[in-house]
Amino acid sequence: MFGSSARAAQPAGTAHTLVSHQTEIIGDVRFAGELIVEGRIRGNVFADDESGAILRLADGGVIEGEVWVPVAVINGLVEGDLHCARQLELAAKGVVMGNVFYNLIEMVMGSEINGSLLHIGRAQQDAKRLGSKTLAFESTAADQSIVD
Repeated sequence: MFGSSARAAQPAGTAHTLVSHQTEIIGDVRFAGELIVEGRIRGNVFADDESGAILRLADGGVIEGEVWVPVAVINGLVEGDLHCARQLELAAKGVVMGNVFYNLIEMVMGSEINGSLLHIGRAQQDAKRLGSKTLAFESTAADQSIVD
């Protein structure tokens, strides 16, 4: 469920935040380190891609909103799009009701995605974050000219 592969990505000495099972947060959450959600968040969840942050959504935990994190381990419910810049692990009770944008993904039998799966590369992730389609095009064109 909480694999060692996601744990290895976490830098030493980072902060841990727990949203317990009887807690509900209404509003957006921006974090660094590790965020463990056993309760409910009604809002978007953000962490910078370079921060090494990890989101752990426990069984019974719910996020109603978009999620933008580098690494996520999902064993609860996400009602919204899920964007993982580096690694996504969907555990046996993990459910995503929205589109999933991922770089690396691991799905355990029993997990669900009710939306589209879209693989992203680093250039595409940067373009999506900046809201610029031209950056992805320029990066692709530069890569192609190197190959030629």
